[in-house]
Parts: sequence; C-alpha cells; structure tokens
Amino acid sequence: MTTAPFAGFFVGRDGNRLAADAAGPDDGPPVVLLHGGGQTRHSWGTTLSALAGAGWRAYSVDLRGHGESEWAADGDYTLDAFADDVVAIAASLPTPPALVGASLGGLSSLAAVGTHPERHLATSLVLVDVAPRIEAAGRDRIAEFMMEHMTTGFASLDEVADAIARYNPHRPRPKDLSGLKKNLRRRDRRWYWHWDPAFIRGGLGAPDETRTTIIDTGQLEAAARQVDIPVLVVRGRVSDLLSEEGARELLELVPHGEMVSVAGAGHMVAGDRNDLFNDAVVSFLARTRPSVGTQ
Repeated sequence: MTTAPFAGFFVGRDGNRLAADAAGPDDGPPVVLLHGGGQTRHSWGTTLSALAGAGWRAYSVDLRGHGESEWAADGDYTLDAFADDVVAIAASLPTPPALVGASLGGLSSLAAVGTHPERHLATSLVLVDVAPRIEAAGRDRIAEFMMEHMTTGFASLDEVADAIARYNPHRPRPKDLSGLKKNLRRRDRRWYWHWDPAFIRGGLGAPDETRTTIIDTGQLEAAARQVDIPVLVVRGRVSDLLSEEGARELLELVPHGEMVSVAGAGHMVAGDRNDLFNDAVVSFLARTRPSVGTQ
C-alpha cells in the first residue's frame, strides 16, 4: 500500500477542512486519533509518536470548530455532524483505519461505526472514558470549566495553568507552560481556548437540557449494538464522567469488547497517565491489527 502525500488536513462532511498531524510509515495500517470536546489534536501527549513507532500510520485530527480546523459556518456541532466527519475521514483513507476517540471523539466514532455497519468504516474502535451513559455531575463539571473563561479569556498562561489545576487537581501543574499555547489562541493580548464558542452555546457543550436533545442515549445504544469490530474501553479509574457501571453497560451492548481501567487517571486519561494509556492502546491495536492480506 502506498499512501498519497498527506496534505495536513482532511475534508469533513460539509467540505470543512479538518487540520491533522501524521506520523509513521506511509504503508502502515492507518489509525485516527479524535480528541474530546474543547481539546485539540495536541491533547494526546506522546500517543501519536508511540503508534508511529509501533508501525502505524497515525493521524491526530482537530474536530470541526476546534484547534486549527474550520469553524462550522452554520454552527452545526451536533453529534451527527461530528460523526459524519468521522465517516468522511475514514472513507478518504486507502484502507479502513482503527479509530481512537476520547469523549466527544469517541461518541462520534461510535455513532459513525454503529450507524453504518455495512460500510466497514474501521478495523477496531477504542473509546476513551466515554459510553452512551455518562454521569451528569461529571458532564456538568466539564461544561462549567469550559464556560468559565469562554468570553473573557485569560490574561496569562499562568492563569490558564491555574484553571486547569483546579479542574484536574490530581495532575501535576506543568513547570513549562509553553505547551499550553497549542490549545489556545491569542487575541487582544489575552488567551482563549482554541474552539468555536458556538460549540458550547446550545450545543454539545451546553450545561442545560439542550444537551440531552443533541446526544441521544438511545441512538448511541442502538449504534453500539451494531458494532462488530474489536472494541476497547479505556476508563480513567478516578473519572467522574464514566463510571464503572456505565462502562459495564456498554460492554453488555458490545459483549465482545474489552475494558482497561487506568490507575491515577481521570476523564483526561491520555493526559493524566500517558504512559499507561499508550501501553493499553498500542497493545490492543497490536492484537487486533489487520493482516497484510486485508490492507
């Protein structure tokens, strides 16, 4: 297999450019990393390079309205829109990829694969700390964190680091703050999160009942029942978003699936314990890696 030169972006459902980084051999089996809501393609730590080192052609993508990807002109940040972008990404690759999705990226991947099982969009699916049923308290805490500085921004990177430390008290505060710039944009001498505010206003990030009309638990459960590819659920052991019960309910819908609980990690599993996260994902993908004959 020879992959065409990577242009630095994919094209989503609506012709929207989705910024991405790529690593690994051109002829390696593809794997796509899809981050959580409010994050960017840089939120995976060393996962991209770990996958590349294991022989995968790895892509880390900014979701629509996030990072350097285009904002949705019509403000469409519904789950269907994100899932259709995943479909477009998978269809553009020479062979079906493995999908690794955290939170929103995981729900989008689950919806894409389970809604279109006949299209064989992916070879395997890793869901990072997400399932059809999530905990309302954890969901609301994320929404509150995202909304707190949405319009006012931050005066300095130290303020950003302080806000993150309050949200994730179990994670050490970084000494070098330069890496935070990848998740922020600079405007009027202030720092703002690198996502479209329309994403949270009445959308998937909304803290009120509008969210429940956008994320349909029944729809996701139906999609999960249709998934027949290998599935790994990676749960942060101290996550307040995905409970062990919620993860077990997902595995009842996908009985061939597996689960790994990462010690010392909350909802941001890849950021909290990148070493353990990489080990779990690389090991799973190695066991479920498509054979040469399927490439």
